[in-house]
Amino acid sequence: MTPETFGGRLRAAMDRHGALCVGIDPHPGLLAQWGLPDDVTGLERFALTVVEALADRVAVLKPQSAFFERFGSAGVAVLERVLVAVREAGGLSIVDAKRGDIGSTMTAYAQAYVGPASPLAGDAVTVSPYLGFGSLRPVLDLAAETGRGVFVLALTSNPEGTAVQHARGADGRTVAQTVLDAVRAENAGARPLGSIGVVVGATITGLGREHDLSALNGPLLAPGIGAQGASAADLRAVFGTGLANVLPSSSREVLAGGPGVAGLRAAAVRTLDTVGTVLAS
Repeated sequence: MTPETFGGRLRAAMDRHGALCVGIDPHPGLLAQWGLPDDVTGLERFALTVVEALADRVAVLKPQSAFFERFGSAGVAVLERVLVAVREAGGLSIVDAKRGDIGSTMTAYAQAYVGPASPLAGDAVTVSPYLGFGSLRPVLDLAAETGRGVFVLALTSNPEGTAVQHARGADGRTVAQTVLDAVRAENAGARPLGSIGVVVGATITGLGREHDLSALNGPLLAPGIGAQGASAADLRAVFGTGLANVLPSSSREVLAGGPGVAGLRAAAVRTLDTVGTVLAS
């Protein structure tokens, strides 16, 4: 039996809960703000509280793998428990791992993050295409087989990214545009939404207009809302006519509502109301 596609599940979740992804980013400052120790017990309490509060109330939760990995195997075990908890709550998860490599190593990453039996597999994973888009083939193919999604870095908000992403090839396209065009080809014909998305920073208002974001037929994950400096109004400046498939991502803006479940839910509602006004207009 062919599994339901990630794109289909994501579209349904966005229609049901609104377009918002909340990052689970338990960095030391937030643990301290919540009154939690900077250790595995604090990590687990933080992450599972976010799951309890929001897994069935926002479209997607996005645990940042690095904040779990910094505690070694015990932290990775917490990430595995978090992914189970999101799934049991009926939510969707994106493992923000940004993996990228070649050959058998990329195949191993694919098995780890989108494999059918891996405890580290969420509903989707973030990857880096800057060893060449073709290097992603193992994860793209396995994700398609298992009904999972892939989010490919395209236009990031860090200033260092422009040296690579905005370099132009012989055909005049930027490197980022070649990534966008490759993702569009992967999603061709998918309904109601392709399962291969891109990551485009919500803070790149001027740079976004230089690239075609309207025909990807896939989700546009847009980090940077709130504490990173992007406003909901910036979404229109970056994504233009592609707003219908934009999935804004907010971490600190929502997580600052903790440590209580009620505070997290209220913060998520405020953020969703703000971005929802722009996306619906």
